Amino acid sequence: MDALKTLRTEIVPLCINGSRVRELSSCIVSPSFGGTPGKNIARAKSRPKLLEDLQKLLPPTVMILERRLEHLVEQALVLQRDACIFHNSLNEEMSLYTDHRCGRDQIPSRTLQILQAHSDEVWFLQFSHNGKYLASSSSDRSAIIWEVDVNGCVSLKHRLSGHQKPVSIVSWSPDDHQLLTCGVEEVVRRWDVSSGECLHVYEKPGLGLVSCGWFPDGKWIFSGVSDKSICMWELDGKELECWKGQRTLRISDLEITSDGKQIISTCRDNAILLLDREAKVEILIEEDQTITSFSLSRDNRFLLVNLLNQEIHLWSIEGEIKLVAKYKGHKRTRFVIRSCFGGLEQAFIASGSEDSQVYVWHRGSGELIKALPGHSGAVNCVSWNPTNTHMLASASDDRTIRIWGLNELKVKHKDARSNGVHYCNGGT
Repeated sequence: MDALKTLRTEIVPLCINGSRVRELSSCIVSPSFGGTPGKNIARAKSRPKLLEDLQKLLPPTVMILERRLEHLVEQALVLQRDACIFHNSLNEEMSLYTDHRCGRDQIPSRTLQILQAHSDEVWFLQFSHNGKYLASSSSDRSAIIWEVDVNGCVSLKHRLSGHQKPVSIVSWSPDDHQLLTCGVEEVVRRWDVSSGECLHVYEKPGLGLVSCGWFPDGKWIFSGVSDKSICMWELDGKELECWKGQRTLRISDLEITSDGKQIISTCRDNAILLLDREAKVEILIEEDQTITSFSLSRDNRFLLVNLLNQEIHLWSIEGEIKLVAKYKGHKRTRFVIRSCFGGLEQAFIASGSEDSQVYVWHRGSGELIKALPGHSGAVNCVSWNPTNTHMLASASDDRTIRIWGLNELKVKHKDARSNGVHYCNGGT
């Protein structure tokens, strides 16, 4: 009766869809009256269904939407989380009783391990997609595959030898079972991660390869060539396609979007090319300064660009191309310094620096939140573990790799120098 009274005294006077109101009234008084009997009986038996119908009929000012309070609470928590520049953990408890604020201790800032297996400058490193491996490349003409155990400890798995020139870059296959390594204007080698065996060598007679990467399905690879073209191969070495012209520089990064449609490369000193390989459309991102390196976000929506003038620019490449943020504070005068996205939902930007430190910014606000000392030479590259938001790695001219973690973590392992690993208690 209360439901019928509400319809008559509160809803009918609103003069909203009278026929629908009469139908609802009939459902309340006599479930078998009018319409399809089975449909009406179902409505009469289901209070949630009836409320759902009423919500479709009435404006929110008359009837509050279902679970509206829950939605508002969730929205408040999300706003608090987004406003916290140190938020970097899924396990962090949040409450409406107090404003949420994480501490700086959520950012990896303590040296947990020093990896010392390279005999010359370490130029590049990258975690695998599953976070279980780390690959590094060096001026010593080798690459190393490191294994990350369940406790976050890193140990040497394979040393990859065979290049005749310094190894400038590495690239993990989509399933992390294989690894590409590229020598400086030399060849690209494909390795089996499990065995450390070289499976194939890709080369162009009379030319050198300068970069490498995988197509998302793992069936093809691509590489920048010293004649400024980009070539695509099947895994067995058969060349499928080659984009001629000024598509890449002699020393260049190369990325491809996860749908395989767009190849991204540095095509001029101050310009990045977005090449749509299906639509045959080319888009340029132009900077005022020389570009030294770039990195693509995991969601393919943003590009992080390192510049000669000691700035890092964040570009949105989804829809309209636009510059959305700038990061400053690190040092770069002579070398190629690389930066990366990282942390929970890639909310942070990390970068190497020529002053031997690792710099970390909050991506949204652009605020510099950490400068990590420890290395004794320029930090050339950084990589944030994609599955462990509290693990960061840095590669340096001091021939070492540092693994960074949270301050409160204690590493109890003994020194293992025979494996190229040194464990720290947080000292530098």
